[in-house]
Amino acid sequence: MVALSGPDAMRICVTGHRGYVGAILLPLLQRRGHWVLGIDTGLFAECAVPGPSPSPQPDRSLCRDIRDVGAADLEDIDAVVHLAGLSNDPLGDLDPALTAGINGDAAAALAAAARRAGVGRFVFASTCSVYGAAGDDVVNEATPPRPVTPYAAAKLAAETAILQLAADAFTPILLRFATAYGYSPMLRFDLVANNMTAHAIASGRVLLKSTGTQWRPLIHVADMADALVAALDAPRQAVHAQTVNVGSDDDNVRIADLAELVAAAIPGAGVERMTGAEPDRRSYRVSFARVAQILPDFRPCWTIAKGVADLHGRIVGLGLPTCDFEGARFNRLPHLLRQRAAGRVTGDLRPASTARPT
Repeated sequence: MVALSGPDAMRICVTGHRGYVGAILLPLLQRRGHWVLGIDTGLFAECAVPGPSPSPQPDRSLCRDIRDVGAADLEDIDAVVHLAGLSNDPLGDLDPALTAGINGDAAAALAAAARRAGVGRFVFASTCSVYGAAGDDVVNEATPPRPVTPYAAAKLAAETAILQLAADAFTPILLRFATAYGYSPMLRFDLVANNMTAHAIASGRVLLKSTGTQWRPLIHVADMADALVAALDAPRQAVHAQTVNVGSDDDNVRIADLAELVAAAIPGAGVERMTGAEPDRRSYRVSFARVAQILPDFRPCWTIAKGVADLHGRIVGLGLPTCDFEGARFNRLPHLLRQRAAGRVTGDLRPASTARPT
């Protein structure tokens, strides 16, 4: 049995602890006295920002694909936070069948393994993109989802399967997050606000890559981590088998308006529309009224303007070469394709060689 550091401490498994959100969540959990098992393949380990300080490490780690995690790996664990998977639509479009297997089937199998292992709570990081093509209407948790991408469809399939596992001793909670942005030690520039910020730094222009008419809710990565902690801490009766949108009503924006917000936060920047930009079918304007009821201890702390200004300052401070802004280092799909071309990743997106658990 794992020794804990306080009466409220838990043994928590975080899948994808070396990812964009996991890098923020892990130290937050450890500062709160929790013992953390991290499960991650390490495929994106090279995406860490440069710096002398080593990233926080879990108390125990497994270098393992989530498709290979079983109940035995989760013995003595109190709660699972499931972040691992293909992280956005471009990755999901690479191979829809693999996306269904990793983001859908494997997530459901992980939840089933957690239940068999006696895990009490399973927090699933889902996405508001399950609402798909909602147009200008405001959608909420009662709105029928209309996913339009393999990524969103797989997340929705996982949600359905995980909810069916709810039992007296097993509490799943599904958090449908708005689109992430903001600084993380595992930085990403394939997120819309982050990408616009990087372009503005590189060229003085915020590049609008679509018509800009579509709606998108945003949430800062630090607020995502706070919401995950709130879902772990909340009373069982408040979160049992619940689905909740996580974000802020104030940060529902059209993409064109987001471009203006980014430009306003960066001195001297303007907005440039890409020639021949095509409409994006994904458009969803989301109500976040329910999260205050389900997770009353959670309140978003970041605004888009504040988050972009912070990201701008951090990127400039890192002195990153502009080639990194669109290159493989901080963009997940080109990074994965480069890994596969180098033989480090197999055709089914598993590490070609997997280290032994530590």
